[in-house]
Amino acid sequence: MEHLSPEFDQSLEDQLALRPPDEVMRLERMGSFFPTRLSFLRSLLRKLAEDDVGVKRPIFELDEAGYGHAVYEVQLDGAVYSLIAFSEALDAEHRTDRVIAEAWDACFVLFDGRPDEADIQRLHGHATKQEAGCYDERVLVLSRANKSVRLFDHVVERLSQGQQPDAEMIGRIGYLMRTTAVYGNGKFGMADRAEFLDRPSLSQPFRLEMLTVYLIREFTLDLINHVARAVSIAHDTSFTELADRFRKQLGIGNSTGLGMAPFLVGHPVLINNWMLVRETALARVRALPEADEATRQAFAALLDQAGAHLQEWQVDDQFEQARIDQLRIDFSAIRSRFLTLIQDENPWNAIVMASQSGTSSLQELTVALVLEPHGEVIDGLCDCMEDTNGLLFDPVMSVGACQSIIDAHYGWALELDLTQEQENAMIWYVSEEKLEPRLGERQVDSEERREMPHNIAHKVQNLQRCMGFYDREDLMAELLLAHPQHRDIVRRIQTIDHHPYGEIRDNLVARGIRPIDLLRCKLSFFGASKFDPRSDRWTRITLYQGAPTARDLGPENAADVFLPAFAHG
Repeated sequence: MEHLSPEFDQSLEDQLALRPPDEVMRLERMGSFFPTRLSFLRSLLRKLAEDDVGVKRPIFELDEAGYGHAVYEVQLDGAVYSLIAFSEALDAEHRTDRVIAEAWDACFVLFDGRPDEADIQRLHGHATKQEAGCYDERVLVLSRANKSVRLFDHVVERLSQGQQPDAEMIGRIGYLMRTTAVYGNGKFGMADRAEFLDRPSLSQPFRLEMLTVYLIREFTLDLINHVARAVSIAHDTSFTELADRFRKQLGIGNSTGLGMAPFLVGHPVLINNWMLVRETALARVRALPEADEATRQAFAALLDQAGAHLQEWQVDDQFEQARIDQLRIDFSAIRSRFLTLIQDENPWNAIVMASQSGTSSLQELTVALVLEPHGEVIDGLCDCMEDTNGLLFDPVMSVGACQSIIDAHYGWALELDLTQEQENAMIWYVSEEKLEPRLGERQVDSEERREMPHNIAHKVQNLQRCMGFYDREDLMAELLLAHPQHRDIVRRIQTIDHHPYGEIRDNLVARGIRPIDLLRCKLSFFGASKFDPRSDRWTRITLYQGAPTARDLGPENAADVFLPAFAHG
């Protein structure tokens, strides 16, 4: 615990033991995570509401078809941030969510400060090229998005005729645009996040990216009204604005694939802190001795919300839909028991323990539910989720001490029979054309020269065999001088000793690996809802669905985004 923020040291006697990493850091469980009030977009919404941050729109220069540019501005931590949105005509044959796309319906830049006309013109030439563009330190985030054409056209048609859109269609799709990338933190010459240590709220992971997506949502809502109004004028019909209930219901979609998965492997300290915050929050809540009447009523309402959310959650992927169907059954069966247990002493621990009779999906839904009513107990932990330490390395550690760490944290790796072909059947590598992560069959995709170091179990076993030729009192420095190929795994092992939630305790190169579990885990920390896998390697999600829009956001409704559900007429 010595490397953690002081926030973790508060009230340690008032929490139960944390769930062990061997339980939490398994792919099946990680792939069952739900967003919680600790998620990044949730903490951003609270920050915006608490500081009464308004969104201004100083520039909105779009033609009748909605093409042109607009600027949205917020002031946060005493600094001004501007979203520059570029909307362009896009032929249908060029509209694709794949990373190989070269054109999009809209492109976005989060700019540090207020851009002048020269900044806007310069960035237009680069942002519309995305990765092929060139950026400087005033560019904080880069993104692009495509329309959900069917819903966009439907809403325009209805509003231009003075009617609201079809509620069922809004609920089924849930967004007018979906992003296909949200880049930040030093990519392509943009500002490095380390430069913002003097802006406390922005040092939190993905805070700027979540701000960008929130402002993109504002742009899409303004865009739909603007285009519908123009159509109404052109056809001499009666225009009406999109109703507030639909503004709230529409989020921003996102398509994401394997590019996100290696992040969890490559940032063990950061992932440890995310997980440790989540587990510490759960331990604190489980230790609470009772629930007052107001909290019991709030929890009952959350159970209703969760039930409605599960009923509305439909996906095409048969494997994932089967999990959702089972979760509906399990949740319905245990809901009344939860309502009984909340009346007793130590109710939250009892509820969590009761969920253990169900699947990992039920257990992790229960975690999200019991955390939700306890912001005053756990919200402060959100300030502890960044990585301020990096990986550790101690070359004078003894071989025996290193072996003790392996025994403590890598039993799962030592238990694997890596002589079996199935345990080394897959390969993570970087594609030559797009420099993007890929996962393929080792015997088919002969890309070993660009293999990514995700075969952690193999590296651990190889190191242990090498350590067998040394005495326990020998220094790891001696071993590494003779065998430098083990340096990275030694550094990782030493880091995990202090950050035990930073290691995924499954073989990531075994046949049957489901990368979608990695995606869902990370996206749950973003605050994504209604995961919609299109295979075991990419998914669509929705961000900010159910969240108040900028003109309505306040402390009283900043939490409304939890497990969004909507009744359709």
